[in-house]
Amino acid sequence: MPAQIPWLEPHDPFPPPSCAWGPDDPAPGLLAAGGALDVRHLRAAYAQGTFPWFSPGQPILWWAPDPRMVLPVAEFKLHRSLRRTLQAFRARPDCEIRVDTDFRSVITACATKEREGQAGTWIVPAMVEAYTQLHAAGLAHSVETWVDGRLVGGLYCVALGQAVFGESMFAHATDASKIALAALVGLCRHQGVALIDCQQNTRHLASLGGREIPRAQFLQHMDGAQRQPPLRWQFDPVYWTALLPRNEPPA
Repeated sequence: MPAQIPWLEPHDPFPPPSCAWGPDDPAPGLLAAGGALDVRHLRAAYAQGTFPWFSPGQPILWWAPDPRMVLPVAEFKLHRSLRRTLQAFRARPDCEIRVDTDFRSVITACATKEREGQAGTWIVPAMVEAYTQLHAAGLAHSVETWVDGRLVGGLYCVALGQAVFGESMFAHATDASKIALAALVGLCRHQGVALIDCQQNTRHLASLGGREIPRAQFLQHMDGAQRQPPLRWQFDPVYWTALLPRNEPPA
């Protein structure tokens, strides 16, 4: 029988990630249930590599999976088709990357996006409100793809110092979410961030360079990264040069 998952009251601290269910348990990575969704709890959770993930009708569930899916920014795979897309995007005056200009629209779009193989969303209304409050506290950010004055894709993430935790993406136009992810990678490369947390292993993330690392290694890295000064959450077009050198010929 697996160890019983603790039920957290709002004032209770999180158990350490090492207490999460293991690979032979019913829900590997599940750490605790209950608690509260607010800025204080979210900050404490991410500081120890824990995140909330639950469906409508469930209590708040907290996770600390082992291994952990990460995207080493130096290993981001810029496939030929995406390279062409980024080159065209950078060249068009009506295309731009914005940061933190419409966080609520980004997280709402992520919450309502239909996803293959999923009947619903884990970004329930309580999550939307909690992360919007976290954004207001300066700890959650949106990277947005805009075309002709319209938000067509983007992502949101949590950041503690230089520890960046990716959450979700959406696209209303082809490759719009990948453009936002490439922009985040460029921003991170330019400012010395080594890893972007991806939480769960997916084929899509693996195709872009994501891979699993042991939880202990992940926690050690993120503990040091979050002690660094906060990133400058503003996109500069020069960040594209980390991915697309100016003199690079078209692909």
